[in-house]
Amino acid sequence: MGQPQQPDGPEAAKPPLRVGMVGYAFMGAAHSQGWRTVGRAFDLPLSPVLSVICGRDADAVRRAADRHGWAAAVTDWRDLVERDDVDLVDICTPGDSHAEIALAALAAGRHVLCEKPLANTVGEAEAMTAAAQAADRRGQLAMVGFNYRRVPATALARNMVAEGRIGTLRHLRVTYLQDWLVDPEFPLTWRLRRERAGSGALGDLGAHIVDLAQYLAGERLAGVSAMTETFVRERPLPAGASSGLSAVRSDGAGQVTVDDAALFTGRFASGALASFEATRCATGRKNALRIELNGTHGSLAFDLERLNELSYHDGTEPGTYAGFRRILVTEPDHPYLHAWWPPGHGLGYEHTFVHQARDLVHAIAEGRGPDPSFADGLQVQRVLAAVQESAEKNSVYTTVAV
Repeated sequence: MGQPQQPDGPEAAKPPLRVGMVGYAFMGAAHSQGWRTVGRAFDLPLSPVLSVICGRDADAVRRAADRHGWAAAVTDWRDLVERDDVDLVDICTPGDSHAEIALAALAAGRHVLCEKPLANTVGEAEAMTAAAQAADRRGQLAMVGFNYRRVPATALARNMVAEGRIGTLRHLRVTYLQDWLVDPEFPLTWRLRRERAGSGALGDLGAHIVDLAQYLAGERLAGVSAMTETFVRERPLPAGASSGLSAVRSDGAGQVTVDDAALFTGRFASGALASFEATRCATGRKNALRIELNGTHGSLAFDLERLNELSYHDGTEPGTYAGFRRILVTEPDHPYLHAWWPPGHGLGYEHTFVHQARDLVHAIAEGRGPDPSFADGLQVQRVLAAVQESAEKNSVYTTVAV
């Protein structure tokens, strides 16, 4: 069994924040990295302790505990929620379990961090948000994990928009492209089943870009017009998988019940226009997220494949000298960078989870609302629901619920 990541030196004198995490796969590993590293990089008011990790496979979760430094491993999330060595429950499971775990954790008096999308349905997200708001009055915090807000370059872009450097927003364009579903023989995992994942590329990737677009713009979408498509409608079951899935054929293939790609336009409350593309079938694209904002005074562009850079055009300069310029976001006065390396030494994807943990620890210690809150996650869920409704109605413009 792994040993807990206990603080030493000055950290030992700080009050602990004992974390219990449900889920140990991709996101579990990323969140573990964040919790394990954050107290070593940042001067925190509380000292995170990796108390317990949970997963249904006893052997696999024990291996994860050893690898990532968790003190204990359990196979029932209900046991984790009720333990007396857990102050915060970190939810890294498929979307169909987010609501049940979060509601139980809040009822048990725990803080909660929940991976995106917040839930599989608007109804679940509404119940989670109501519980989070009630818990907030008891001093408990609940945050949703949109980690791309924590890239230093996107945080800097948000500051620049808020300072008026691009003027009034006119257009926003964002794409999130992956290719892991191009092969029709890729197996029917939980991410391809509506009852587990809620939706496909729309929820998996679209949730990220809807949140990032609204975060950078500083305003919310009012309506959308959408198309979705499922290119491969049946896939083989994973090796060793149960045939308990619905719509399984005699040859062992099963039905894909989510979208492979979503394409939609949107209008912000101010009247600014936006376009969104999310797909897991873009051959050659591994994790390609790009966003551009155009305003009356300038433009900003960010590419996740060059995540230490931000492109900025100052439209107030004379045309003779104007053009997009590259900002290398590695200076100590850039967001989060004071804790890391000398200028020019870039960060990576994993640092977004360290920054996420840093921001949540400070919010808990200072007793202020986390950002993004469950209410923010609910609003993204309402946008996703409007996209689905629009696609089902053949691209009729659909107002986002308030």
